[in-house]
Amino acid sequence: MDRDLLETVEEVFDRPTLLTIYNLANSGIIGIMHGVVSAGKEARVYWAETSKGEDLAVKIFLVMTAEFRHSILKYIEGDPRFQEIRRHPRKLRYLWCRKEFRNLKLAHEAGVRVPKPIIAKNNVLVMEFINYPEHRGVPAPLLKEAPPKDPEKALNTILDYMYRLYHKAELVHADLSEYNIMNRNEEFILIDWGSAVKKGHPLFEEFLLRDIRNILRYFSKLGIEVPQLKDVYEWIIS
Repeated sequence: MDRDLLETVEEVFDRPTLLTIYNLANSGIIGIMHGVVSAGKEARVYWAETSKGEDLAVKIFLVMTAEFRHSILKYIEGDPRFQEIRRHPRKLRYLWCRKEFRNLKLAHEAGVRVPKPIIAKNNVLVMEFINYPEHRGVPAPLLKEAPPKDPEKALNTILDYMYRLYHKAELVHADLSEYNIMNRNEEFILIDWGSAVKKGHPLFEEFLLRDIRNILRYFSKLGIEVPQLKDVYEWIIS
């Protein structure tokens, strides 16, 4: 075990999480873990490296508070996998982690640019680290922080991703906005897939409309003419 791996221990690393990371390290997936690069209510993301020095993103899902469990109910209602464990915080975060991994995999297979998923084990998700090669350990900026140089081209790219999600993955992101899209030299990467739901979810169409609305609102603020929400929606589901 690399000493740097042990130096990352802090309040988010309870015993089960530490054991999971040790297992991933002993299996050769994680070599070194560095500091946190993103922190949110549900998880923290760390920069890590493989034993060969290749960059990784390690997302560790936190113990879910009652407030957060309540906030995600709309994303798990109707999903039979969650019915028996929704009252168990540890089991729920394990399943939420696997849900994000599965959604990433579906989106990646559909040709949508996302961080390439590597493995999910318990509450730890390992995936591609999106950064600039010349700035290791520093994630690429969000679209909110780095607007596209060609907004029309960027809009078309993101709408194409939504079309692919709908038809090839039967998936909707359900939380898509300029805060969940990275911009690395005009390459747009969609992140944070825990909320994504499959066709058949009772709120699938509502989430799709909300995603479209968020994207059109953002790009209209950049000063370009955007299509009508109704037209985009009908094009995606056509």
